[in-house]
Amino acid sequence: MVTKSDRLNDRELRAWRGFLTMQDDVRRHMNRQLTSEAGISLAEFSILSALRLQPDRPMRVFELVDTLKWEKSRIIHQLSRMVRRGLVERRASEEDGRGTDIALTAEGRGVIDKALPLHIDHIRRLFFDVVTPRQLDMLADLSEAVLENLEGEPFDQ
Repeated sequence: MVTKSDRLNDRELRAWRGFLTMQDDVRRHMNRQLTSEAGISLAEFSILSALRLQPDRPMRVFELVDTLKWEKSRIIHQLSRMVRRGLVERRASEEDGRGTDIALTAEGRGVIDKALPLHIDHIRRLFFDVVTPRQLDMLADLSEAVLENLEGEPFDQ
């Protein structure tokens, strides 16, 4: 038997469905924009951005997992596609020689340098231009509260 606590009320349902739909639609728009304007997917952009933020050194796969919060297998498959496209390269680890480092290639750096300003402009037009400063602060507070709650949860990776 389903009790009232087993169901979301109308307010909760509206908020939850809106959040999920917004998240999916924003990602879909971002992916289309990056594909048409920069020739890369949102997944490729995410990895290239993470590597670009570490300009002085390559990253290990586990660092990408920690940074992006993706499944390791997803990152490995994505990296394989990106290696074939010449966007990143695998190297023997400079640290210990046992692991593998992932580094931007010159082509990958060029692609992310072109994509970044286009992506930021699109984020502003799609997202920030339609919310008030108060709504933006509320969204930041909400995101931080939920993320803090998730920290102690199992299956966080």
